[in-house]
Amino acid sequence: MSLAGPPAAEKAGSNQSVDRALTILQVLARHPDATVGAVARELNVHKSTASRLLAALERHGLVTQSAWRGTYSLGFGLVRLAGAVTAQSSFAQAAQQACEELSRSLTDTLNVAILDDLAAVNIAQASGSAALYRAREYVGHRTPLNATSSGKVLLAFADELTRSEYRRMKLERYTDRTITDHDALDEELERVRRRGWGYSHQEWEDRLNAIAVPVRDPAGQVIAAMTITGPEHRLPFEDFEEIAARLRTAADQLGLQGGV
Repeated sequence: MSLAGPPAAEKAGSNQSVDRALTILQVLARHPDATVGAVARELNVHKSTASRLLAALERHGLVTQSAWRGTYSLGFGLVRLAGAVTAQSSFAQAAQQACEELSRSLTDTLNVAILDDLAAVNIAQASGSAALYRAREYVGHRTPLNATSSGKVLLAFADELTRSEYRRMKLERYTDRTITDHDALDEELERVRRRGWGYSHQEWEDRLNAIAVPVRDPAGQVIAAMTITGPEHRLPFEDFEEIAARLRTAADQLGLQGGV
């Protein structure tokens, strides 16, 4: 059985179809109630091609057809997508505010991260008065699940499919303390679930520690992780549990404001 990927021509055709479908949405944004012929002229394609693309978009609710005029307009499926973007944006703003408020009483860097494609992605950050590497900006950065406190929390409370997919990945080493064995990581994730918080003890960067707690939405689902990161001498291992308790109060308040 051949393991080769699809031919280059097939890939090019798929990319072209995606480009054309997105162009149709832009055309309909400028010209509501456009006919198939008008769309075909904008794309410089045959009417049958335009009709096929419009039908695909209609199946997903991204365009809608007028039954009596045979014209097309943008569909309410786009409203749902826009609503999801707005919700994510609102949550990110709330997360940023939560980090800033907590940074007034904690001296190190606060972050909120979400799970995205088997990585932790930071969506908010604030630096306390004594934060290490204050100039380093982590918002938008992807960080490893096996080596960071936020990554461990997000993976520990992820669904079984996500954890199964991650188990097939090679675990990268970042320091001598990084967990690179999946069995050992599974044991660590069980401890995270049991105590309700996770940590990175110099596992991503030497002499740098972090503690994270889950952020749960009103339904109890873990939607993010709130983290504090700082040097070993300000975040010693023996203080992790106490710091996690302080984070949990802020994380619980943030979770009540919705989800991503």
